[in-house]
Amino acid sequence: MTKSAVTATIDFSKDGKHVGDLRVKWSDNSIPLGFHLVPIISIKNGQGPVVLIFGGTHGDEFEGPSAMMRLASDLPLDQIAGQIILVPGLNAPAVRQSSRVSPLDNANLNRAFPGDPLGGVTDQIAYYVETELLPMANAAVDLHSGGKASVFAACALATRTEDTELFARNIDLAKAFGLPLIWVLGRFNDARSLNSAAERAGVPMIAAELGGGGGVDPAITAAAEKGLYAVLRHIGVLAGTPPSFTDPKRVEITAQDHSLFAQGEGVFDRMVSAGEHVKAGQVAGRFHYISEPRRPSEDIRFGQDGFVLAHTNRGYVHRGDMLMLVVQEVLSV
Repeated sequence: MTKSAVTATIDFSKDGKHVGDLRVKWSDNSIPLGFHLVPIISIKNGQGPVVLIFGGTHGDEFEGPSAMMRLASDLPLDQIAGQIILVPGLNAPAVRQSSRVSPLDNANLNRAFPGDPLGGVTDQIAYYVETELLPMANAAVDLHSGGKASVFAACALATRTEDTELFARNIDLAKAFGLPLIWVLGRFNDARSLNSAAERAGVPMIAAELGGGGGVDPAITAAAEKGLYAVLRHIGVLAGTPPSFTDPKRVEITAQDHSLFAQGEGVFDRMVSAGEHVKAGQVAGRFHYISEPRRPSEDIRFGQDGFVLAHTNRGYVHRGDMLMLVVQEVLSV
């Protein structure tokens, strides 16, 4: 395996709280002879589990990074037995631009794994995570939201893996996070995601979708912070008894055609929000052909009963854009 060219300015073997950078060597107009920097925090106290926490995998999703920065500021070192490694802005070039994808190579980091040590900045970051960070870990968390483009019902995500023991540990982490909803990532999961990278490494992992809109929602950010503390206690890296939670509702994409996608270009006049149960035939919204005002508006209806996991946050949409992400409740997984 080719060694990653990305280097860390901190020594992960040292106890204490250390703040530094991952240095991605890449020559461009903005930094011709230096490094693109990805901030990283290591909080270590003796032996114990190693937990990776990521945020900013997409650069316009800020609830997760905000919760992580609260955690990094407040964690008491003497209550830790092991190591917590936080990367609150993993796709740092995108975070600095408040952009879903990197402005350096227009690449989506969560569609870049396993990465490429000889590729662009995004591929190099993905490769470092897959080959250097994940092999260190006993568990991982990746915090997302809908960003500017969409809004999700707050949920934890657990990948359905072929390894049934690993899947059970993923579900346990999702339960521990404490949100009322678990999205099971099944056959429609993307193998280029960080979740899939963790599966390849055999590392238990959850992601989370924490609302959306491109800003920071106070209630959801607080829930994410609470969830991180609960997960760290569940794993045993942080002292304290994890809170007990009721078994959350579990949903899964069972068919992609249950969701609604724009069939043309215009304004989607939404009438349903994420988190609602819907019925077949129910109106999801009206589609206005605003550039063709003589063309009559159309009702967009759900084709199946289901649960709206997410909706677009855009008013003007293009053909193929997601309007409503519809999932089904699953009683056994």
